[in-house]
Amino acid sequence: MKILITTDWYAPIINGVVTSVLLLQRELERRGHDVRVVTLSNSIHSYKEGPVYYMGSVSAGKIYPGARLRMNRARSMMRELAAWRPDVIHSQCEFSSFRIAYLLSTRLDIPIVHTYHTVYEDYTHYFSPSVRVGKMVVSAFSRWICGRTACIVAPTQKVESLLRDYNVHCRIEVIPTGVDLRLYRQAPAPERLEALRRQWNIPEDHTVLLYLGRMAKEKNLEQLIDQIADAQRQNITLLLVGDGPDREAALERARQRQVPVIYTGMVSHQEAPDYYHLGDLFVTASTSETQGLTYFEALAAGLPVLCRRDPCVENVVEDGLNGWQYDTGEDFARHLAKFCGDPSLREEMRRAAQQSSEKFSAEAFGAAAEDLYQSIRRSVVPMASGARW
Repeated sequence: MKILITTDWYAPIINGVVTSVLLLQRELERRGHDVRVVTLSNSIHSYKEGPVYYMGSVSAGKIYPGARLRMNRARSMMRELAAWRPDVIHSQCEFSSFRIAYLLSTRLDIPIVHTYHTVYEDYTHYFSPSVRVGKMVVSAFSRWICGRTACIVAPTQKVESLLRDYNVHCRIEVIPTGVDLRLYRQAPAPERLEALRRQWNIPEDHTVLLYLGRMAKEKNLEQLIDQIADAQRQNITLLLVGDGPDREAALERARQRQVPVIYTGMVSHQEAPDYYHLGDLFVTASTSETQGLTYFEALAAGLPVLCRRDPCVENVVEDGLNGWQYDTGEDFARHLAKFCGDPSLREEMRRAAQQSSEKFSAEAFGAAAEDLYQSIRRSVVPMASGARW
């Protein structure tokens, strides 16, 4: 099949959408499909690199940090994509790149599959001071997007339920994004880990609590730091890996609460697995996840997870087996104390974490996406279309 993926975000940016897109692209290509990607350029200029089309764009950072908006239609690229004529368009974002997907879909009568990655209710503070108004906007916008697709991919049951609450009536399939288990299971060479420990001055006798991901308000980093401080555990270091608009606020909170923190900044996709192996326990207070890809990655690396209770990690983080889900700060402190105080439990949980990650394989993700595309193609009757650009 010819499959076009459209996305506002792409490498070298690091976030859950990019991780999902890169994995999907790789797995589809491994299965013999012809895959092209349309994304946004980091400047006003449009260009192409291999199978990736970069459309000129401008910054929209005042709306959402790091966001960009398409500036021009890049007609020559659109004509080239129309001549290629994909069998399926798989949209990954609801804004600029979705407009490209929708234009190609309507002009060429090509079905759109759309993955709903983001729970926008948790991001309304970026554009609306009213939670109620923000939710109404998100609900109406989501119905508009979903109504223009042949099928929505929901990464978890949580997302499907949310969309049904918005009165979305189109077909929805739950397909969790996979992870490259081999990439995260393979422990770095001991000398590599030792070099990283020296580089960041990580105390040998400390339990390392790892947070890896975007540092933004919806991730509740300041709350996480407060919970670590309130737990009053000795010989603990919080290792923060990533970047985002809440970075300085989080670091200041750590200074105020006297929580030992090592901040690395952003690391590359290639380096990220090494940092999982530096940690002893993955910690997060986020409730804005649609599926929590970093949880999957941590588990694959043998890193137990301590996270806020959330429907998206039901049957993923299993209490007392590969980590814990907590409801209160007291729960967090109790689980942390148990983990720190029992070396044999820590080892058991590491083994269980790796074993439990098997169901999130990249191969299963690619196969599920392929099956969905074939199902969509069988159910859609193509019509002749004379597209003009």
